[in-house]
This record gives sequence, C-alpha cells and structure tokens, in this order.
Amino acid sequence: MTTPIVELRETHVVHRARSGTLLSRDRVYALTGANLSIAPGETIGVVGESGCGKSTLAKTLVGVQRPTSGTVSFQGHDLWTMNPAARRTAIGTRTGMIFQDPSTALNRRLSIRQILRDPLDVHKRGSARERDSRVRELMDLVGLPKVLADGLPGQLSGGQRQRVAIARALALEPDLVVADEPTSALDVSVRAQILNLLLDLKERLGLALVFVSHDIQTVRRMSDRVVTMYLGRIVEESPAAEILDRARHPYTRALFSATPGLLDPIDPIPLVGPVPSATHPPSGCPFRTRCWKADEVCATAMPNPEPAGPAHTFRCHHPVGEGQSTHELVTQAAATAPPSREHP
Repeated sequence: MTTPIVELRETHVVHRARSGTLLSRDRVYALTGANLSIAPGETIGVVGESGCGKSTLAKTLVGVQRPTSGTVSFQGHDLWTMNPAARRTAIGTRTGMIFQDPSTALNRRLSIRQILRDPLDVHKRGSARERDSRVRELMDLVGLPKVLADGLPGQLSGGQRQRVAIARALALEPDLVVADEPTSALDVSVRAQILNLLLDLKERLGLALVFVSHDIQTVRRMSDRVVTMYLGRIVEESPAAEILDRARHPYTRALFSATPGLLDPIDPIPLVGPVPSATHPPSGCPFRTRCWKADEVCATAMPNPEPAGPAHTFRCHHPVGEGQSTHELVTQAAATAPPSREHP
C-alpha cells in the first residue's frame, strides 16, 4: 500500500481559554481524537459549522499546530519526534498552506517577486538566477502577468493576491497543500476562477489537497472524500459521490440539506439550539444536544467508528438508514424535535 503523506492517530489539541480564573484557565477542546489519513494525489474536503475545529485540523496537518497528544505522521515519520531541523525541512518544503484572507497573509511591504522568492531563499533552492527563473515560472503557473512582479500586494485585486498566495504555497513543489477557506474573502465572481485554478494545479502537479470551506456544495464537487467535523471531532468520512444521499450521520445530512440543489428544492433538516461550547462539551456524543434521534445512550459514550462501505465511516448510535431520503428526514426531525437539553 502507498504510504500516506500525512496521518493523524488519536490526535488531540487542547488550548487554554481566556475564561476562568488566573490559576485555573478553562480548556478549549479544539480537536478531539482525530484519525485521518491522506494519500498522495487525494483531495479531502473538510466541512462543518464555525468553531468546529476545521482550521485547527488544517494547521495540525501541516505541522503549524503541535498536538497536545496523539501522533502526526508525515510520510511515515512522526513529525513531533523529529529533531527541529528535520521537522522544519519536512514542513517547509513538503507542505504548503493557503490562508483565508490574502490581504493579511501576504507581507504588504514586499514586492510580489520577493514574496515568491522568500521560500526559495530560506531553503536555499538553486542559484540566484534559478530562483528568479522559478519566480517567473510560478507567476505563469497561476496566471499572473509578469508586469506585476515588482508590484506590492496592495496594488493587486483580491483574486490576484490569492493567486500570489497559491504560487507561494507551490514554490517548493510540495506534496500536500492545505487550503483553509481560500475563497471566502473574495468576490463571488472571482471564487470560481480560484477554485478552477486549484483543481487544475492539483491535476497538473499531482498534489494532495485538503480543502476547508463553509461552502459544502463546492467541497463536494472538488473532493474525492469529505470529512464532517462537529465540535472538534470527525464524525463522518464519506466518498464525495455518496455524501448527499448516503451519508449516515444525522449532522452530515442536516448540513447538506441546508444548501439543496435548484432542481430539487427542499426545506433544510431543522437543528434545535446553538452549537455547544468547546470549553464545556456535552458528555457522550457532542451532537446529541441538537439531534432529533438522541436518547439516553447518546449521553453515555462517544460512538465508535462504524464502516458504511469503502472509505466510508461514521460515528453515531442511531445513524440515518441506508437509502433514507432527505425529505423523510426533514419530516422526521420536524415531528420529533427534541426539547432543550441541559448538558454538563
């Protein structure tokens, strides 16, 4: 079998919150028990509501965020048992990251040429002439006119700045690129161009791509596999082709029902109440406080992963039935909307 580019095993990330007393800060459970493997050339989409841990997962995959416990293996080696120099080389040269807002991700005082040369300079790739040649190659790769090389980020449009950010992420020919909400700060008219560029580059360069987004329909179209997160946990992994009508976790089905296609409009599956706090998550299944299927069993233990087919697993005590339509789930959820539940 092919060695995964990156693999998480029972990975946890816990932060100290600003709330609580000076001597006893609250803990924020940003990532809990994550297990995920990414193969070469694979595109993984990550979906979930704000605050569910998508960005933490993204940063953990590229070694920006150190886990509190668990392992992050990069090309078969535990990233956080490497010596610092080896880890910097692995992270800096074999991974790339595209951030949400290009206006803040790029140094506004550096020219585009300097921004794209910086990774090459830091890792001493080639001669000065070869680095200049690589900058021109990168600009051509992402469709940026050469005349912009000496311009500053503030002189570019939002779409052009994001193309610079993509070019910078590709400068050292990485195996894995993580795109964290790469189009959310862009105008609607520009988003499709950037998404098409990412797909084209993935195919041309053979990249593994992790695409994090609120736009779940776009994630479905771009991805080979979709990961659903809720309150720091991965609750389902599914082939993208099955995510609409064969997802087994109630939360996944509710997410995708909220953005139905124009040819088959339906009401979304109703979810009662806000997302619980990551500092005081519910016992058992974290989704139970909003789930129309929840009962006493759901409060006792987090469900174990269950297989639902090739490359498809879910974590739910009462999964959606195979072949059950979204129309049925809307009716069922509306009829059995749970009362407000208190949780510890």
